Amino acid sequence: MLAQMRRPLTRIDRTFAELKAAGRAGLVTFVTAGDPDLVTAAAILDGLPDAGADIIELGMPFTDPMADGPAIQAASLRALKAGTTLKLTLDLVRRFRTRNEATPIVLMGYYNPIYLYGVDKFLADAIAVGVDGLIVVDLPPEEDAELCLPALHAGVSFVRLATPTTDDERLVRVLSNTSGFVYYVSITGITGAGAGDPAHIAREVKRIRRQTDLPIAVGFGIRTPDQAAAIAKVADAVVIGSALVNKVAAGLGVDGEAAPTLVPDMLALTRDLAASVRRARL
Repeated sequence: MLAQMRRPLTRIDRTFAELKAAGRAGLVTFVTAGDPDLVTAAAILDGLPDAGADIIELGMPFTDPMADGPAIQAASLRALKAGTTLKLTLDLVRRFRTRNEATPIVLMGYYNPIYLYGVDKFLADAIAVGVDGLIVVDLPPEEDAELCLPALHAGVSFVRLATPTTDDERLVRVLSNTSGFVYYVSITGITGAGAGDPAHIAREVKRIRRQTDLPIAVGFGIRTPDQAAAIAKVADAVVIGSALVNKVAAGLGVDGEAAPTLVPDMLALTRDLAASVRRARL
């Protein structure tokens, strides 16, 4: 088993320890910062923990989100149209932290906005506002010096993706500087595509566990409470993104403005998903 870098306990570590003690999987919710506007996005963030989100992935809007399907691509475009920048994304986290000190926030996205912001400044600002981890999908292990290693040295977890095409030899490389948790992509393709086969996912989770003692979260293609429950039986956490982003889109009026029901409806779906995840191992 691959040894992990020693570091102080983080919010992510504490959350997974609490989940393990409770004998259940966690729910990781993905939303895009600034979607459909900054005020609504802040209200969604504030409501997610009480609705059952154990960890929040906050998407950094980008013009070319190549790993994402139509739903999250559209969310990024809505957020950018609303004026969301990386600085304002960090400000959303800062605002969230004035109300919630416990729930981990993991920023997910692409390297280009971080590179333009400046890696050192980005990491310093991210730590200052309370960011716990990063998922940067277009930086492979061969580019760890760009952001992964500086993030780890600064105390920010760097979560790496493993996929159905990651063989055992490659998995060792993928896990070498991973921290926080491992994100297993359950399908070959983009976010929001068809669901993976639970039996195959279970085998893959077992294979990854032989290489690391980090928690394993499974995402991509999980849309319904039943699908979430099936994954929660074998993984340490279930990641839901496109289904929640689609619920945001469904709450927009013809003018693109958020309807009064958008936030309550989106949080109601989160509660349904969380309840299924929590019941999965009973």
